Amino acid sequence: MTDYKVNFKELKSRVGVDDVAYALGYRLDRKAGVGRYIELVLGEDGNRRDTIVVSHPHDKAAQTFFRRNGSKGDVVTLIRENLNSFLVSGKDDWQKIAKVMARFANMPEPEYREDLEYLKSVKPDAVFDESRYEVKPIAEDKVPGLFSLRGISDEMVRELAPFLVLIRDRRNGKFDGYNIGFPYTDEHGDKVKGYEIRGHGSYKSKAAGTDSSASAWVADLSGGNREAVRNVFFCESALDAMAFYQMNKLRLNRDAALVSLGGTFSDRQITGVMARFPNARAFDCFDNDLAGRIYGLRMMALLEGIPMKISKTENGLRVEAKGKSFDLNPERSLPAQVSEHLGIRYRMGQWLPPKAFKDWNDCLMNKPMEPMVSPNKQDREQNLTGRRNAGLKI
Repeated sequence: MTDYKVNFKELKSRVGVDDVAYALGYRLDRKAGVGRYIELVLGEDGNRRDTIVVSHPHDKAAQTFFRRNGSKGDVVTLIRENLNSFLVSGKDDWQKIAKVMARFANMPEPEYREDLEYLKSVKPDAVFDESRYEVKPIAEDKVPGLFSLRGISDEMVRELAPFLVLIRDRRNGKFDGYNIGFPYTDEHGDKVKGYEIRGHGSYKSKAAGTDSSASAWVADLSGGNREAVRNVFFCESALDAMAFYQMNKLRLNRDAALVSLGGTFSDRQITGVMARFPNARAFDCFDNDLAGRIYGLRMMALLEGIPMKISKTENGLRVEAKGKSFDLNPERSLPAQVSEHLGIRYRMGQWLPPKAFKDWNDCLMNKPMEPMVSPNKQDREQNLTGRRNAGLKI
């Protein structure tokens, strides 16, 4: 754990064994009594799958658990035993556990650099300090070359320039140049709460103290008329959102907004953006990998107001909601599949990248997930038909 700048002691004071157990479906066994210890059971009386005994039910920092077979641990142990149920990404278990605990503690989820260092702290009092950064607009006659390397045209950069900046960290003694900054704002949209940052060599980070729990990069194409926005397109990164817009601009009106969550997913990011545009419908434009499909499903559950437990299976995803349990195929439209089991109001649509590509930016650069064999004439015609028919999915 020493490799990670995570204050697990602080997180454990906020997140108890019982919090995690209840989220996993455990319920209090009142017949066992309530005192210095409580028993939490998973499953119904005739089909109990697990029972844990939790100590110090009123002191989260001190809570531990044990099973009568001898196994025991703390909240970290319980999370680690059930990591597949929490749907978080990370290079190892500790990264995933930190994200899960931050989510339960209602703190910003930690984000990692490729060298396993945090881009920002998970401390609850971390605040974005705008004086730390030097910011200036992108000149129309001097578009940074990073965009062209990612397939994004100079014309597109100029159009979205009001939502872009050049940014330099005054405290970075190793790099004195400018990167691309994507300003983060909350539902009020009148004050910058941080930046998503991109640079050459696949460099990506966020400004220290960026509010990733309630703010996002938002490009309002309506010119500031929030009531007029009808469609909000959510992507995992700002470059994906720009690529999406470049590829589909002719099919879009000005009553739209582009949004980047910056690789995180917080309920307040989604609800804040949609409160900003009260007459709009959200669209899932997330990546084509399993994590992206889970983001889409979480967003749909949030917007529909349906408490939902999502688990990974060998063949896809399993959903438990409203007393029902059913499997979903990530290759098919999520709203359509969910509607077969639950009543939904279709408050979310999907406009996903073509299936051969992980995300919209890879699609713009023609970088498929797997090498593509040169198609024959029949394949080309079928592919062209598919592209013409691709688009908004209900």
